Amino acid sequence: MSASEHRPTPETAGTTGQGTVTDRLVRANAAYASAFTDPGMDARPVLKVAVVACMDARLDLHAALGLTLGDCHTIRNAGGVVTDDIIRSLTISQRALGTRSVVLIHHTDCGMLSLTEDFRHEIEAEVGQRPAWAVEAFKDLDQDVRQSMQRVRTSPFLPYTDDVRGFVFDVTTGRLREIDPRH
Repeated sequence: MSASEHRPTPETAGTTGQGTVTDRLVRANAAYASAFTDPGMDARPVLKVAVVACMDARLDLHAALGLTLGDCHTIRNAGGVVTDDIIRSLTISQRALGTRSVVLIHHTDCGMLSLTEDFRHEIEAEVGQRPAWAVEAFKDLDQDVRQSMQRVRTSPFLPYTDDVRGFVFDVTTGRLREIDPRH
């Protein structure tokens, strides 16, 4: 049986014949924990790098970048956009946990390409309160990567901004394309 045959359909997502998806995850954790051995690591990444990327489920960052457990800090959000909360996490990563490099990864076919700030207004109309956060949608992947690199490089909270590089991950080929910050 293929892996896709085990995946829930949109109609059944969130439930299975054996409870919710969360129930399935908890059972999987019990199996994992039964064979778990403490690797003896601390929270400091071995490669001293923080990777900021989109939360898209198609991005297996460790596999795509040849990373293993303990190599990096991985910080993800919708679009991989550098927001105040990303700066917060990078500040902690650098100042308290020793990272020195930042890798930013956006990707092709991103859902943020089809959203606008109108999304906030739609939510406000539905629930009666406008979200305090910005959608941070974008129309140009390369330009948004450049903007994210600039936000990291100019943050007064980040002491290490010399090694900040940005990429677009192609979801159909698995390849990274580096973005020149000057264009």
